Amino acid sequence: MSAMSAVSPRRYWLMKSEPGDYSIADLARDGSDLWTGVRNFQARNFLREARPGDGVLFYHSSCAAPGVYGVAEVCEEASPDPTQFARGKYRDPRATKEKPLWFCPRVRFVRELRTPWLLARIRREPALAGMTLLRRGNRLSVMPATLAEWRILSAEPPPSADAGAE
Repeated sequence: MSAMSAVSPRRYWLMKSEPGDYSIADLARDGSDLWTGVRNFQARNFLREARPGDGVLFYHSSCAAPGVYGVAEVCEEASPDPTQFARGKYRDPRATKEKPLWFCPRVRFVRELRTPWLLARIRREPALAGMTLLRRGNRLSVMPATLAEWRILSAEPPPSADAGAE
């Protein structure tokens, strides 16, 4: 096997955060941060797959205007999530330092979108109709995105006549 074939191709992720907890502006201020607090096993498995260089669509959820607000990049592979051991809402008494349950990569800020891709607009975009985010019952906080989805959602949305209605 050549050195080139051992390199993983770049992957893309949509990661949700409630802006009251941690927003794209917070990541811009901090430069980078651990993506902590994920407590769903499928989402955790996705986080463990994330590799440095992978693209991240930063999605604000549980707010008045949910959508993709910025772009980030994975800059460190997942390591044990320190919040599983600390006091607070993300503590998990089943986790031990020897056998952690939850993992988190470090992500770094790339840029904030001048105009976010709001969920209403994402739903109207035909090229995004198959996106995992739009599947009924999907509530994962981390999910893979395709290269085509990345190309659309990491760019500024085109102006629309009904932009104010989103």
